[in-house]
Amino acid sequence: MATTRSALTDVDIRTLVKGATPDERALAARKLCNTMDHVPLSDDDRALAADILRVMAADAAELVRKAIAETLQASTVVPRDVALKLSRDVESVCLPLLAHSPAFSDDDLAEIVRLGGPVRQVAIAKRPEISRKVTDSLAEHGGERALATACANPGADFAETALKRVVDRFEQSERVLAAVAYRQVLPLSITERLIGLVTDQVRDHLVSHHAVSAEAALTLATGVAERATVDLVDQAGKTADVRGFVGHLNGERKLTASLLLRGLAHGHMTFFEHGVAELAGVPHHRTWLMIHDAGSLGLRAIYERAGLPARLFPAFRAAVDTFHSMEFDGGPRDRERFQERMLQRFLTQPDTAAREDVDYLLDRMDRTASTARRVA
Repeated sequence: MATTRSALTDVDIRTLVKGATPDERALAARKLCNTMDHVPLSDDDRALAADILRVMAADAAELVRKAIAETLQASTVVPRDVALKLSRDVESVCLPLLAHSPAFSDDDLAEIVRLGGPVRQVAIAKRPEISRKVTDSLAEHGGERALATACANPGADFAETALKRVVDRFEQSERVLAAVAYRQVLPLSITERLIGLVTDQVRDHLVSHHAVSAEAALTLATGVAERATVDLVDQAGKTADVRGFVGHLNGERKLTASLLLRGLAHGHMTFFEHGVAELAGVPHHRTWLMIHDAGSLGLRAIYERAGLPARLFPAFRAAVDTFHSMEFDGGPRDRERFQERMLQRFLTQPDTAAREDVDYLLDRMDRTASTARRVA
């Protein structure tokens, strides 16, 4: 290897192979590794460098193997087979490579997460970039410390399903839940699940960074999770994945009649449509037709198919009729006007709903009126 040999004396090479002490061989190894990392190598040079690294990786002295790991931890010179060999070495050797080396494939890292133990999992969780294949493995097999580290890592790409698995496994771990909550972006379904589990301090962060109102957080803190879910839908607005959200709620057995009624009382007709479609097992476009364009019997038919209670049907009927009777001009007062009229119409039929719902809707109407007065 002409390039490498020009930077090393014959003494260095002989010392690397036949050094009398580990210290001597380690010093020669560091010098050679530095040269490999900083001097441009031809294809032949790179192949020869790989062979020399294989010799060093088999050295009995930990100091020599550690020299490779520390000097070339982020280098592209290390071949994959050497990286894999050293990943099974003692911690002082394996951890620098696991945390930085580009030699590993995503499949390699996912397998090391599965079999490598907590310390190696944490090293991988610290990598500057972690693909979903690796975070999926961490979500399934990672320990508490590794998941807290990975979730706090902005370079770790988590799928929504992986974050859900993390929360499922560590719902009692304040450390992991806080790391999830402090991620820059959270899917709505994860926020909805998470906010009911975290401490006051973490909830304050969610209020500040994830478009969750202080009112919603307070409501959840007092244990009325269903009402707070409506506030999360409020915050989501038109950009929310409504279909995915109602699917998540249904999977958690939270897509109840009272929740749909509360959502509708807020003016969330799209949420109501998708909720009924989810419960009825009918496509949204067909549900929409039955709610809006199928005459007086369409709403009742899809309502009954969804398994919603008969005693609440008049309240839902009132909400849909109010929606149809209003003219929306796209102005800022559209939602407020709908809420006011819907709540007033709903409250003329107090026997159609539980007292809990009536009290809640009264409270909502009071706040709507208060807001309107402040605006005026």
